[in-house]
Amino acid sequence: MAKQISRQICKTLFSFFLFVILLSDTALSVGKSINLKKPCKHFLFHLHNVAYDSDNTANATSATVINPLGLGNFDFGKFIIFDNPVTLDENYLSKPVARAQGFFFYNKKTTYNAWMAFTLVFNSTQHKGTMTIMDANPTMEPTRDLAIVGGTGDFLMTRGIVTFTTDLVQGNKYFRVKMDIKLYECY
Repeated sequence: MAKQISRQICKTLFSFFLFVILLSDTALSVGKSINLKKPCKHFLFHLHNVAYDSDNTANATSATVINPLGLGNFDFGKFIIFDNPVTLDENYLSKPVARAQGFFFYNKKTTYNAWMAFTLVFNSTQHKGTMTIMDANPTMEPTRDLAIVGGTGDFLMTRGIVTFTTDLVQGNKYFRVKMDIKLYECY
């Protein structure tokens, strides 16, 4: 009797595992395949940031909301909001193709590291919609990859990577970042 129960349990377990394997294989084959070697869309933009410093109210595109906490030399705790123009070329005065709207804060006490969350807002004849970007930005690195976690309009539910390269810094007043955007999920 015990042998018969053991056999029945083994048969049931085997059937269950076979069912799970078949189900997971079916679910995986139905999903959309993503080719990480070749993006479905590729853009190259330049983000321009002009920091507010009490004498440039009209031109400032970012402002510190919370000052650093004084815990080290790397602005730990500093919180900045921004509404930066994004252009096709390196010229700050070029017509923006989008606005980068969001915030970042410095979250490391041993080196400069900013955690960013912002939306690229497109409102032109060429593109309408948004791309949402959220990730850590180790600002002292030559290049940084940040995750594109979604979007709307022309970029509905998109996923991808934006590679930041800081190509100009003018003290604490202005910096420009080259944004190399590669989208791997496009609908």
